[in-house]
Amino acid sequence: MLHRSPVVIRHLFILDIIIGLGLGTLIYGLILFAGQWHATFNPSYQIELHSGSLPLYALFSAMRGLGAYLVSLVFTVAVGYWAAKSAAAEKVIIPLLDILQSIPVLGFLPGLVLGLVAIFPHSNVGLELAAILMIFTGQVWNMTFAFYSSLKSVPGDLQEAAAVMCLSDSTKLMRIELPFSAVNLVWNSIMSMAGGWFFLTVCEAFTLGNQEYRLPGVGAYMAVAIERGDTRAMLWGVGAMAIIIVTMDLVIWRPALAWVHRFRLEQTLTGGEDQLINFVYNNSLFLRFMRNFFVKLSRRALLKTDSKRLEIKIPVPTFQFAVLSKWLRWPLAVVLLTAVIWGGVGLINSLSVLTFANWGEIVIDTLLTFSRVAAAVMLSTLWALPAGVWLSRKEIRLRIAQPIAQLLASFPAPMLYPLVLGLTFKAHIDFSVGSMVLMLLGVQWYILFNTLAGGLRISREIYDSMTLMGSSQRDLWRYLYIPSVFPALVTGWVTAAGGAWNASIVAEYINYQGSTLETRGLGALISRSASKGDFAMLSACLVVMVIFVVLLNRYFWDRIYRVSQKRFRLDF
Repeated sequence: MLHRSPVVIRHLFILDIIIGLGLGTLIYGLILFAGQWHATFNPSYQIELHSGSLPLYALFSAMRGLGAYLVSLVFTVAVGYWAAKSAAAEKVIIPLLDILQSIPVLGFLPGLVLGLVAIFPHSNVGLELAAILMIFTGQVWNMTFAFYSSLKSVPGDLQEAAAVMCLSDSTKLMRIELPFSAVNLVWNSIMSMAGGWFFLTVCEAFTLGNQEYRLPGVGAYMAVAIERGDTRAMLWGVGAMAIIIVTMDLVIWRPALAWVHRFRLEQTLTGGEDQLINFVYNNSLFLRFMRNFFVKLSRRALLKTDSKRLEIKIPVPTFQFAVLSKWLRWPLAVVLLTAVIWGGVGLINSLSVLTFANWGEIVIDTLLTFSRVAAAVMLSTLWALPAGVWLSRKEIRLRIAQPIAQLLASFPAPMLYPLVLGLTFKAHIDFSVGSMVLMLLGVQWYILFNTLAGGLRISREIYDSMTLMGSSQRDLWRYLYIPSVFPALVTGWVTAAGGAWNASIVAEYINYQGSTLETRGLGALISRSASKGDFAMLSACLVVMVIFVVLLNRYFWDRIYRVSQKRFRLDF
């Protein structure tokens, strides 16, 4: 029997007290957040800039971010799996995701806000839902593409083994595909949370026409502080955001990373174990009780499911669903076609007021923004690719760099824009170039984290074999490192490019020390049109951006995706 000293028992007791206080805080925060939803409709909440209001604002922002992430996770697993497994669905879903990814947050903002406020005119439910869904649009596309790419990159040996063992689709998903995708999905979840935080100031504080909208949160706090030029309040907001990120890292992402490394399918160059997480997980009385409870509950559910499978001989639900879908197929198609025609006619009427000069301005601005996007992605790759591979090769490097990288990546770059702009102006850098630097602050982490996720799949056996044969660093990069990380790197490029297009709306048009800084580009044109309530110009900008990004994805990124899935794949 294991005996613990009184000091150890006291420490474990304190550990459970801390966990209990954390759960109590979470429950209390949920109650306060629910009260905010049911409060009387108040579109322009008065943000107080004293530090005492920040804990409540931080709690509300964290709730919105977590709510958006849960929606994103469900969407990712369902849609990503559907696209990877159905060739017909893939032809529709992937181009549709390309379109949705290329639409910036401000593109969703008018429809979400006006529509949901009209549905809930007497409470804040509409505004809160709109904020969560706008954060969702900053998170979900990266996660979905990462999960889809992982499913398409499952090694052929594992697929053949599953076919030989006649595994069902659900068993194959749970035993092979989800474990293989887990590391990449968690790393991209961290980046997706960062993508949601990136637009926090836009989601919680924005102007639509003549109406200002404010929700209590750190994003709105920072937006008001930047607008008023209150440096002290900006520093308090930066500190509050850092606390949110560090807390989520300790409570959510470190346990998640330690957990998914248990499902790695091969022996990699790093172990991925977390001693602190293992100590808490194995020694907390509360967590041990919850673990045993859920284990027993899952076993009972499996036994119950197995008994039902023995009793049911005819797949009646499947038959009923097939019959139902057969009868509803054409009515649903008619409804969808009607909605598309109605929306298309409304869009054409809205765009008809624009002149040829307006369209020429949009095209030129699109090319200018594209040049900044391409430069930001290339400069990010130059340092993030070698850094990601180097960090992933040694566990001690990853342990040291991971929390620092997660903090920097998760921190909303727009909150650092005033500091960065001050440095660029002191270096006499024009804002047209400085806006590209602002883009780079956010998009570089997509490439780094995807490279890290790919680097964690580098096979130790192949690395040891090549080392014994005296392979040079050049050969290691050519035959091992690049093939291992390339599928994840392509996902990083695509999501970084999409993030850069979205970031252009806050990087090319920004409030700085009481004045508006603006450089010519599509992002600035979108932001200016949204602030003025010029929905015709806003719609035209979004249409051009969508067409340009979709063509780029179809004729450039799609070909690189196919190369990564066919040539740069390690089947073990």
